[in-house]
Amino acid sequence: MSDTSRLDGQVAVVVGAGHGGLGARAAAALAGRGAHVVVTEHERESDNLRATLANLPDGALGLHCDVTRADQVEATMDEVLTRLGRVDVLVSCAGTMLRREFDLTTPDEFEHVLRVNTVGTWLVAGAAGKIMRDHRPDGAAPGRIVTTSTVYAERVGPIPEAAYYASKAGVLNVTRALAQELGPFGIRANCLAPGVFYPTRMTSALEESPERLDWFARRTMLGRNGDPDKDFTGPMLFLATEESSFVTGQVLYVDGGWSAW
Repeated sequence: MSDTSRLDGQVAVVVGAGHGGLGARAAAALAGRGAHVVVTEHERESDNLRATLANLPDGALGLHCDVTRADQVEATMDEVLTRLGRVDVLVSCAGTMLRREFDLTTPDEFEHVLRVNTVGTWLVAGAAGKIMRDHRPDGAAPGRIVTTSTVYAERVGPIPEAAYYASKAGVLNVTRALAQELGPFGIRANCLAPGVFYPTRMTSALEESPERLDWFARRTMLGRNGDPDKDFTGPMLFLATEESSFVTGQVLYVDGGWSAW
């Protein structure tokens, strides 16, 4: 393992790290590389946050944060800075979806999905980016921001969920815009776009639709769905470490070849 793949002494914040999701797996992987990990979740997800913390090393910090509220996002990042003095890595995994036909979706429902997925990503990445820019320890590598979109970011799937598709498309260009603005400070921002990973909290409902789950698997070039315990953390760690020191403003599809068809 090369030195550039290690995160010893660094602070990694994972937003949206409830137990059973990709964020929780990201937190465990970052801790495994030596990072001091901070995990956040909405207050209503306290039990899931505690379950995530139980699988992390002693000293990991758990905080409540509603990503739709700028005041909470700023307060959360300020607390990380006060307690740990830095933010080196941000992995933004907070998200929601609405599986509903367009003519049954209300404007408020549509806007809520955008607020969580797109605006929430912008808020947490911006707050972390400011700390990375203004509070970089002497000799430390520049900060790294990893956002999370989906294979559907530039296409749609067989499920009616227009709000989700729109919100995750927005995450891509929010990430590119941050990469452009933060690039002069050496800070990198990239986006992971997963395909169908099963099982996770977000895909658990597919257990009741085995035919759809099989369709998703056959849709990939590899003939299977993503394994959240094996297929996600490697690409995430690549973007979160100095292994990808000349990569920014990019979208990395982790989808078994789905997007290449």
